[in-house]
Order: sequence, then C-alpha cells, then structure tokens
Amino acid sequence: MTGTGIIPKIPLGDGVEALVDGIDTYFGWLLDAISGFIDIFIKSLQAVLLFIPPLLMILIIAALGWYVSRKNNISGILIAAGLFLILNLNLWNESMQTLALVITASIIALIIGIPVGIWASSSDIANSITRPFLDLMQTMPSFVYLIPAVIFFGLGNVPGVIATIIFAMPPAIRLTNLGIRQVPLELNEVADSFGATSRQKLFKVQLPVALPTIMTGVNQCILLALSMTVIASMIGAAGLGLNVLYGIQRVDIGGGFEAGLAIVIIAIILDRITQNLIKS
Repeated sequence: MTGTGIIPKIPLGDGVEALVDGIDTYFGWLLDAISGFIDIFIKSLQAVLLFIPPLLMILIIAALGWYVSRKNNISGILIAAGLFLILNLNLWNESMQTLALVITASIIALIIGIPVGIWASSSDIANSITRPFLDLMQTMPSFVYLIPAVIFFGLGNVPGVIATIIFAMPPAIRLTNLGIRQVPLELNEVADSFGATSRQKLFKVQLPVALPTIMTGVNQCILLALSMTVIASMIGAAGLGLNVLYGIQRVDIGGGFEAGLAIVIIAIILDRITQNLIKS
C-alpha cells in the first residue's frame, strides 16, 4: 500500500533520485574536478606530515601548544606526553592521516562557512535564507551525509572529507553571524561617522571585535570534523577511524580502545590549542 490509502504517496524519493541523476549527468565534470583537487590536497598534506620525523613533529606541536598557552610548561609537557603515547602505540601514521583529513575538511569548511556567516550577518533576509539549511544540517543524522558523498564521489578519503565538511560547517556560519551581529551599535555608528565603507567597517571594526566568537566557531568546526572521522571510515576514509571500525567489526576491544584513545588525545590537543588562540 502506498501513502495512507486515501492520499497517494508523495514521490519524494523518486524526486531525489532524479535530482541526483541530473547532477551527476550535467555536473559530473565539476564533481570530478573537486574530487581531484581534494584528493591531491589530502595526499600532499599526508605526505608532508609523514615526511617529518615523529619526534620532530612532537616537538613542533608541543612547542606550539606551549607558546599559545602563554608559555605554560604544563601544557607543552602534556601535549608531548600524549603524542609520545600515540607513537608508542604504533598509531603515528594513522594519526597523521586523520590529522590531514581533519585539517583539509576544516580549512574548506571555514573558507566556505565564514564568508557565508558574514553574508548572513549583513541582512535579515540572508539570515532567514541560511537558517533553515543550518537547522537541517545540524539535525540530520551524521550517517545520512555518507549517502550523497558516496553517490557523487565513490569510496575513499574524498567522500569522507566532503561528508565531514558538511557536518562541521554550521558552527562556523552560525558563530560568525552571531559575532558580527553582537558588535555594539556604537562602534558601527562611529565607523559610519568617520566615513568608513562597508568593507572598511567589516575588516577594521566588526571582524576584530567578533574575532573571539568566530574563533569559537573555528574550534567547534575542527572538533566536529575530528568526531566525524570514525563515521567517515565507513566509506573508506583512512586513519584512526578505520582502526576503530576494524575493532568493532572484529570485536578487537584492545585495538579499538587504543585507536579511540588516540582520537581523544588529538581532540584534546586541538581543543587546547584553538581555545588558547581564542584567549590570546
């Protein structure tokens, strides 16, 4: 039986399939170009991260954490200890692969999300347009993002990154919009009284004042991207998420726990670094 028995079923699924087929037919060349660019970027970043000796990379990340935490020695020591544990668990290569995926997805999400947030803050109409899409993106189960990613980009790192971008983008848009809208009216009036153009007011007044809120969005974007790594592994994304997935499939409690612990360590390090950037 279709529909309710009285009203025919709305062919929503058929419409979505037709839309997907149309996109694949007429914009396949664009999807291929996007896939190729992202694939090259991921592989290049992974090559760089894996080329650097682990001990040197640990020193670099620990020094960065120490510096942004206002030269707090405890922060640097804890970051180094966490990374040494990952190295000791023989999960260094997988961790660098995961880091490359997170960095790639976060950069693209922020490149798209921050300008969209600025646009949404510029008018109530733009805000009304973006809000339903953001609500949908944030309430949609994360597994659903895998479906269009696989359809358009197949299996591997690229669809995993695409799904991660969509999943991680909303906080960057919302908090950029919120931060600019919360700029005191007096500051905007002062900028207008001095004859500042819209561009000058944005870059010299609104963005600097809204920067802490925007950086909070950056922080949330990065952490959401990292949280998506396990789910993205279901469609072939490499890294620690794949180890967790294998642990689940093979009931390998020890291996799954170690990979999960490595993800937690990376998440804490990224969170501390970005949080200290917000404070500074």
